[in-house]
Amino acid sequence: MTRSNGSLDMPPGEPGELENALSHLQCILVAQRTRSNPEGVTWQQYDLLELLRIRGPMTPSFMSTALGVSRQTTSKALRVLKDLDLVGQETTGEDRRELITSLTTTGLAFLTRVAHSRRENARIATAALSAGERAMFAELCEKVTVALEARSLAPVDLSVEL
Repeated sequence: MTRSNGSLDMPPGEPGELENALSHLQCILVAQRTRSNPEGVTWQQYDLLELLRIRGPMTPSFMSTALGVSRQTTSKALRVLKDLDLVGQETTGEDRRELITSLTTTGLAFLTRVAHSRRENARIATAALSAGERAMFAELCEKVTVALEARSLAPVDLSVEL
């Protein structure tokens, strides 16, 4: 009989092999990200930086719309990024209230460092796996990602134990 955690020999509520493997991989990846992100930039702040890198300088209201978050949320995130000198803001000539946000040299260096770390993780994974294993790992990661994304969009059943 298979338990709900996917293990045949573990008591109910005990983590199975897959749960332990996912948890361990998550811990390692978060530790890697922390080492490449001593500034403590959040994912939301990172998204703003990436948007600026890809699209160039823009207004906070445009960034809010592009990322689907409130103007207030964007403003809070930009204040932190500005304090870290990752972005700069200047007024447009016409409306002194309208700010144009752009990456600073420090912000661009941050994104370069984080991208390098991500590529280094991929290089290590490439070296550890055969070509067939890499293809299978990528396929399985995508399959699990789709299932997790579908679950995150589904109504939550609060009666399920964590």
